[in-house]
This record gives sequence, C-alpha cells and structure tokens, in this order.
Amino acid sequence: MAGKQARRIAKFIEPLRVEPGSRVDLGDFDPRYKAGMKKRDGVRLLESGVSLLAEYQARLAAQDTYGVLFCLQAMDAGGKDGTIRHVMSGVNPQGVHVSSFKVPSTEELDHDYLWRYARRLPARGDIAIFNRSHYEEVLVVRVHPEVLDRQRIPDAAHGSALWDRRYREINDWERHLTDNGFKVVKVFLNLSKEEQRTRFLKRIDLPEKNWKFSGADVRERKYWDDYQEAFAEMLSATSTPWAPWYVVPADRKWFARICAAAVLAHTLIEIDPRYPVVDEEARQDLRAARRRLKKEAPKGAPADPYAARHELSG
Repeated sequence: MAGKQARRIAKFIEPLRVEPGSRVDLGDFDPRYKAGMKKRDGVRLLESGVSLLAEYQARLAAQDTYGVLFCLQAMDAGGKDGTIRHVMSGVNPQGVHVSSFKVPSTEELDHDYLWRYARRLPARGDIAIFNRSHYEEVLVVRVHPEVLDRQRIPDAAHGSALWDRRYREINDWERHLTDNGFKVVKVFLNLSKEEQRTRFLKRIDLPEKNWKFSGADVRERKYWDDYQEAFAEMLSATSTPWAPWYVVPADRKWFARICAAAVLAHTLIEIDPRYPVVDEEARQDLRAARRRLKKEAPKGAPADPYAARHELSG
C-alpha cells in the first residue's frame, strides 16, 4: 500500500517538476491548473496529506539522521503563509521551524550572503521552512541593484558573471547539504498577475486583512516583468537532480496547498525514515521495567492496560 501511495504522489507532482538542465518559460506553467480536481475532493486529499506528513515527521525525528529544508518562493500575495499554516497543521511543532527573511540587518550584511540562511538550517530530525529563502539573493537583489550595493562585496566580485557565480555557489551549497543528509525541497508558488491584483484588493477592502497590505506591495508590482524574468532564470539555473524546483499553480489556494504537501511528502517518503530498533541489552531493560510496573498495578486494575485496551478494541 505504501508503495502504491508513493507512486501516486510521484505521478501527481511530476508535471510540476522543473527538469534539471531545462530552460524555463513561466508561460508554459498555468497558474490556474488544477489537474481536473474539484475543491471538495481537494479538501479531503489535503487532510490525507497532512496525516501522512505527521506520520513521516514523527519517524524523521525518531531516526534523527536526516533533516529537511523546505524553501517557499513566490511573488507578494502568493500564499506562502497560508501554505505553511495548512500543510504543516498536523505535525509536531517541536520538529518544525519557520524562518522568514526580511531586509538584512547590519550584522548580516557584515557576512557573506548565505550566512544568515545557514544559521537557520534544520538539525537532524527536524524540518526547517524558509518563507522566502536564499533565493532572494538572485531575485530581489537582481531586480533592485541598490540592494546589492548594500552588501558591500568587493569590486572584483561585480560584473556580468555575478549571477552565474551565485547560481553555482547556491547549487554547490545545496549539494553539500544533501550529501550530508539534509534534503532540500524547493517550491515556487506561481501566481498570475490578475490573481495578485484581486488578492491585493481584498487586503485593502476587508478590515480584517488590512494588516497584510503594504504600499510596498503595489510598488513592487511595477517590477512584475523583471521578477518573472528573474524567476525563470533562477528556476533554469538551480533546478538540480539533488534539489529540483517544483512550480506549483497558486491561483487556487486549495490546490497549491495540496501540491506543496505532496512535494514535501514525496521527499519524506524517499527518505523513508524508520523508528530505531533497540538492541538486546535495551530489550532486557524494557522487560525488567515492564515486570516492575505490572507488580505496581492496584487491585482490580489490569496489570497491562494496553493489553486490555487491545482486547476491547478487538
């Protein structure tokens, strides 16, 4: 059954995967694609996916060998926060850490551009979520050259080769992480310009959503075409066999969340973490502890409550 489920998930996300070495044209990805699915069916599917993630996260934490880095990139109003909230709703919060990266601090600017991201990487057994990620360094920094100036990199490091070098450095960094047991999962929530406009208006018109809106959102919208070009270049250059990108249709929030859950579940299934098996010495300790605890049972109570529970359920 597990193998059948794994194949079904792999088939579902395959159209979203950016083939390593391919040239990406975002016009080839439909933001409203929903794989012929209806929303009511999608809600049930997401619930199933959340349960699956909870099971595999518990195994990941118990095995304590692998870590997972889940990177989310999108245009403003792309649905990153909602995706995180819904997809991770069933997991143990102790094993999941979310980092949102804003304008870098003075301390962060005094280090190389990957330093602040490296500080938030997951420990073994954990899942780290980057709400925006190190890919901002080839997106917003590329669209706004003045941001690059604040990074104070040496003059010799500037020039036309800068972005190709950063792509290579990021690919090498992710390869290093993967080789050391930290899987990198990368999702781009592909939002249409019209859907972004609609979501911005909702944030303006609904009082309970006003706090989400910033004037900077509309100012950044003027750079839509520049960002689309930067995203396409990024996806083309950094979708690798060890850390491929997935372009998730984001105009329908419910479908985007299903896709993100499926991509993360696919990674965990590939890892296939297992609960540790104790050695014989530990088993002897368990048997001795069990005997002591059974002797402490009060009169009339079952000596082994779990055994009694199994009898009732049977």
